[in-house]
Amino acid sequence: MWHRVPRPEDGRVTEIITGLYMSPLELLALAGAVALVVARWLPPSARPHVTIAAGTALVLSVIVLSVVGIRWQMLPVLAGSAVALPFALSPLLRRRTGQPAWRARWWLALPGSVACIGLIAMGPVAAWAFPVPAFPELSGNFAVGTRVVQWTDPHRPETFTTDPHDRRTVVVQLWYPAQKSPAGAKRAQYLGRTEHEARTVSDALARQVGLPGFLVDGVPRAHTHAVFKAPVAGGGGRFPVVLFSPGSGGVRTQNTAWAEELASHGYVVAALDHPYDSAAVALTDGRTIHTKTVSTGDRDKDDKLAAGWTAVRAADLGFVLTQLDRLGRGEITGPLTGRLDTSHVAVTGHSMGGAAALQAARQDHRFDAVIDLDGYPHGPTSPSLHQPTLALTQAITPGTDPHYIPRLTKALKRNTATSYRLTIPGAAHLTFMDGPLYLPSVPSIVGSLGRTESPHVVAATTLAFLDTTLRHKPGDPAAALSTYGDLSVYHTGNSR
Repeated sequence: MWHRVPRPEDGRVTEIITGLYMSPLELLALAGAVALVVARWLPPSARPHVTIAAGTALVLSVIVLSVVGIRWQMLPVLAGSAVALPFALSPLLRRRTGQPAWRARWWLALPGSVACIGLIAMGPVAAWAFPVPAFPELSGNFAVGTRVVQWTDPHRPETFTTDPHDRRTVVVQLWYPAQKSPAGAKRAQYLGRTEHEARTVSDALARQVGLPGFLVDGVPRAHTHAVFKAPVAGGGGRFPVVLFSPGSGGVRTQNTAWAEELASHGYVVAALDHPYDSAAVALTDGRTIHTKTVSTGDRDKDDKLAAGWTAVRAADLGFVLTQLDRLGRGEITGPLTGRLDTSHVAVTGHSMGGAAALQAARQDHRFDAVIDLDGYPHGPTSPSLHQPTLALTQAITPGTDPHYIPRLTKALKRNTATSYRLTIPGAAHLTFMDGPLYLPSVPSIVGSLGRTESPHVVAATTLAFLDTTLRHKPGDPAAALSTYGDLSVYHTGNSR
């Protein structure tokens, strides 16, 4: 299976091979580097031919990679080959000049060869640890399109600035069922509308977690399955709507794999950027707004701050639902006009976005269902929820915040509708976003489910819940949910 990096003019040689995490050109350079080192240990008759072939392959592939854009993961490969190259070429040059060939004794050469191989091996290891993300194949019947819109609420002041005339603006990305695009249609850029926006967002996200931006430079190279501005699927039917709020410092695209999977099953997903909270938000006037939300380290102060930020996000979600309702009824003109079923709407979120989803549902009964993806319930727990609610949580360990599960359980038990809490074994906090697709597969960071199973579990559980609550498909979602982990069900006035 192949995954294209955003240089279609370069052909298949720049495509990343899923599972190997390297392109054919990179693999050619890797093979050339290894062959240069190994040539020293081949029979004398084979050494010149292998050295010349390996050196030629290495030099040509590096020249092309330099033109199309070389990844940092290739630097150890180049370093190892640079060390090995003089020793590999020296016998050939001496032979051409008639000088006697000099070769180090094997017990001197062996440590150097091992060191070079170890350095070269760091290349594919780094490519595996920080890959260009490859998005899982979609299982639904629809192709997927995507669009980005920007809306300003004229009635709500922007509380993060001191300008009294500033009004709250949000950026929303829509993923929707689309008509099948022609073969070769360009797929949407991941993390942004353009490569420049994608790199700006990627750098901002890296700074959020204290990583050097170059480590994740493969992320803005990725393209998703969706086609930007693809025509909406035919048939004239209306699609249920799912709103999404990202985690603290997160961005609208952080759950793209999940959003595309839902859209392929006939849902419209509307994911929000929350300016001054999201890591970086590119506005249509050319400004890029970076996060201003900073924790203090004091538990009580941070709880109050988080409650305030959650309230802003909840208001953003309510405003976007109003705009989507206007779009669905034709008050706003656009490609999705008349195609949104805003009488069947779920509100979802990850981490702080999950808390915002709970708050938005308490305040706005237009939301028919709630999904909290491992979000601590910041803010007040009243009034009670009145919508079916699904809370997915990471595996509970001794390091888990001891207030988390009791507070979440309290909110679910007070719900007047049936609620579900599903704890997924092997899941970590970042399992519930795209992180497993491009971060090192370290269980404490992204869980132990792997790059394939992580997005599958999150999508399968949420789809089972949404199909029952929004589409009213027959059956009890508990049966499907319980296959993925430890399920608790809270019925009205009864719990188990």
